[in-house]
Amino acid sequence: MTLSDPLLASKAPIDDADVQPIDHLLLRGDPERPALAGRSGAQDYAELEQALGRLAGWLAGFGLAPGARVASWVAKGPVAALMPLAAPRAGLVHVPINPLLKHAQVAHILADSGAALLIGTASRLSTLAPGDVPAGCHLHREDDAAAGMSGGAALPPSDAARDALAAILYTSGSTGRPKGVMLSHANLWLGAVSVAHYLELAPEDRTLCVLPFSFDYGQNQLLSTWYAGGCACPLDYLTPRDVVKAVDRWDITTLAGVPPLWVQLTELDWPTEIATKLRRLTNSGGALTRPLVARLRSLFPQADLYPMYGLTEAFRSTYLSPALVDSHPDSMGSAIPFAEILVVRPDGTLADDEEPGELVHAGPLVAQGYWQDAARTAERFKPAPSASRHGGTAVWSGDTVRRDADGLLYFVGRDDAMIKSAGNRISPTEIEEAAVAVPGVAEAVALGVRDERLGQAVLLLLRAADPDVVAAVAAHLKAELPNFMQPRETLVLAQFPRNPNGKIDRVALAKEYAS
Repeated sequence: MTLSDPLLASKAPIDDADVQPIDHLLLRGDPERPALAGRSGAQDYAELEQALGRLAGWLAGFGLAPGARVASWVAKGPVAALMPLAAPRAGLVHVPINPLLKHAQVAHILADSGAALLIGTASRLSTLAPGDVPAGCHLHREDDAAAGMSGGAALPPSDAARDALAAILYTSGSTGRPKGVMLSHANLWLGAVSVAHYLELAPEDRTLCVLPFSFDYGQNQLLSTWYAGGCACPLDYLTPRDVVKAVDRWDITTLAGVPPLWVQLTELDWPTEIATKLRRLTNSGGALTRPLVARLRSLFPQADLYPMYGLTEAFRSTYLSPALVDSHPDSMGSAIPFAEILVVRPDGTLADDEEPGELVHAGPLVAQGYWQDAARTAERFKPAPSASRHGGTAVWSGDTVRRDADGLLYFVGRDDAMIKSAGNRISPTEIEEAAVAVPGVAEAVALGVRDERLGQAVLLLLRAADPDVVAAVAAHLKAELPNFMQPRETLVLAQFPRNPNGKIDRVALAKEYAS
């Protein structure tokens, strides 16, 4: 990657020639340089490109219709790393599923996306209950996909259009079940270009991929590293100490994380010879506190720190330059390349400096909307404000921010009730629906409460006559929901406060129990 790359001028017009199909990404790397390394071995760019073509050929062999959705629920290895490129090369749409999800969430994603194929580890597939897999969705083990990568005919690079749908990433909001965000080839390509540029990634860099590939942040660990010609090292870690070992084993220069992971990592003893291998740390999924920034600075003095803000509907919106972290530790920074970020009043006009307003994101990183959900798409994806230079459709985030006189942004508050815990976006409604399925529970409210390690933890309030119902609810939630959705505490109340419309007064409950 060089500064002469035509895509690195974020304000320049973007032509079709500038954006390539996302499956062309590996063609940018030096064929003899390492592209993927991990417990399953190492592959250079030439070898990985060949494996990609074979995996795409294996997928194409099922004879699925163009644009059919292919879901993956696999361990973080070569199959998981190549699926974001292999499915689009085969003319299909990739639907990655968070490995931490359980059968009910997986069933929803399969049904909602209309997946024709699910590739999963044998252990995960065995957890699916009757009725979880829609008719017409075929199951295949990850081992079968891995075998397909090692032999068979390879598909050549695709000629997909920049606006062709390449992936659907499922994300939770404050209400309802997860919704699928539609991402085009251009969305993925430009996201990789943008991040590789502002992180100043180079072919010599090695990125430890700790975050799940089902997150846009996690998937971009791969894509931006490959755009720059570097090496990606996927890691399914069990403990934070595994991260320390991996940094040492693979000479990692780049590590992406969320605040709870940084809290855990800063509690460990980092030998100087390992800590100094890291050259950059990137954070999203929640703000870094001043004490945490200080600890990271102390432990990793040679690493640049990049605080970032994003939302799946537009991938990434802002980043703070490492040079400004010490002087402006509370700032979200400013727009990343290809993003136009506006602070807008309720009437759609631009807010003044230091005046709170809604963050609105315009530009080519904006996704195509929510999969088969016109109503929710219309709520979030709306015409850009009249002051926008880019115009078109913008994402209205629902987050309140302010801009200072230097153009730096600061987070003020979130308008919805979504819970952010350990980098996961949790829908309170999903927890509440699971709780009220237990006999004896009349109503349930899930709240996010401050937690030093997680950012937020889940507090579950139940309206029930029998306080002993807590044990039954805990058992049911443990069986039905992933670990990151489990309540830290569950309380039983005789009554819930009501607003004038007769609805549960969540604001009153939050003030009393979550403050």
